[in-house]
Amino acid sequence: MTTLGAAERIASGAADIAINWAGGLHHAKKREASGFCYINDIVLGILELLRTHPRVLYIDIDCHHGDGVEEAFYTTDRVMTCSFHKFGEYFPGTGTQEDKGRGKGKGYSVNIPLKDGITDEAFISVFDPIIAKILEVYRPTAVVLQCGADSLAGDRLGCFNITMEGHAHCVQFLRKYDIPLILLGGGGYTVKNVVRVWAYETACALGIENDIDPNLPWNQYFEWFGPRYRLEVVSNNMEDLNVVDGLLDKVRTTALQQLQELTGAPSVGMHDVPRQSIGEHLGFRYDQTERRDNLDIKLAQHARYVYDLQESDTDTSDDDKSWDSDSDESRAQGCPKNSKKRMSILTGQCIDPTPVYDPAQAPGYEQQGTVPHIHPYGYGGYGYGFAEFDMHGAMYAQNAKRRFFYSGARWDETVEQIVAKRYGALPLPRSVGVVGRMMERGGRQVADDDMEEDEW
Repeated sequence: MTTLGAAERIASGAADIAINWAGGLHHAKKREASGFCYINDIVLGILELLRTHPRVLYIDIDCHHGDGVEEAFYTTDRVMTCSFHKFGEYFPGTGTQEDKGRGKGKGYSVNIPLKDGITDEAFISVFDPIIAKILEVYRPTAVVLQCGADSLAGDRLGCFNITMEGHAHCVQFLRKYDIPLILLGGGGYTVKNVVRVWAYETACALGIENDIDPNLPWNQYFEWFGPRYRLEVVSNNMEDLNVVDGLLDKVRTTALQQLQELTGAPSVGMHDVPRQSIGEHLGFRYDQTERRDNLDIKLAQHARYVYDLQESDTDTSDDDKSWDSDSDESRAQGCPKNSKKRMSILTGQCIDPTPVYDPAQAPGYEQQGTVPHIHPYGYGGYGYGFAEFDMHGAMYAQNAKRRFFYSGARWDETVEQIVAKRYGALPLPRSVGVVGRMMERGGRQVADDDMEEDEW
């Protein structure tokens, strides 16, 4: 599921929690790519949510500051952004607590700058009170959580000391509030830990984190998860610089004071909701309704054509016109309008689909004692039609309706097998190779004297 697809499901009420671990590209700007992010799917997803939700909360627990999302909604109060990130000589170098928003959005950008080595206990001590205060003051109707995995311990580019359980605590905390939630991926550069934490957080979203086995089952990538082969990301012996001189307490106090200054949940005036979704507006969706309409039209045309073919030939025309395939008029006009005649694919001639077979017109055929009825799909002029007989060898009537998708097979209870319908023996006056030569000549019949003996 894409981030736009997740937002559409949340907006329509089809889901309470939607996940896109391939999303979370929070650095991309409106006119430039940045930090491995070429398009900011988070911004597009939030814009889709804003079609139906008055207020959206965005939370970022990636090790890097979510600068692209903050910049997109820096001047509006309909989206509050809150980012927990490493700050100080670290990409992208933004996200101080002085960055609070501008204009109508002043106070609705919350930044929590952290230092190296933050542990689960320290991270939870700052995450829980700040997010709880935001939910109380801002009262969002939808939440987007970017679960960047580079904040885990042991990440190649990260510098935090958070375990899998500490990282997943954010998902568990938000799930308790029963607010529509979108979970997105993000950074993460130790692959085996990334898949561990996102698998575990998927279980947290489903509420089954206590039911799954921490011992990994055998799979083709089993060796990647050694030496313990368990669903876990353990901490290391990094020093936590956030507890030095009470730095973490100062950050928490500053953030809570900023939230206390907000007057309450901002209201949203009445306005027209765009009928087009963000995906349709950007051309990421194709109009399936138009495809269905075109298909219905084609099916209706086909149904009318089949119905016309199945009509019985009750009205016989006295005027038997001969349509020569070599004449320019027949090529241009085709078969007469409102006629039961059909044009042959082989020669382009208009033929009656239900004529009585005349042996004199088909060289190579010998009279079999019974004048057969040429099958409508056959071409009697060259002797490649075939006769239709019923189960008892009797010939079908000339004015009988043609049967489509009809099988003469039946179940024989005596032998307990399917018995196929039998037809009379049909002589084949010419070899199969004649058809190819005939098509090379454009379907024109040549005199018998001009044909070579090997064609007979």
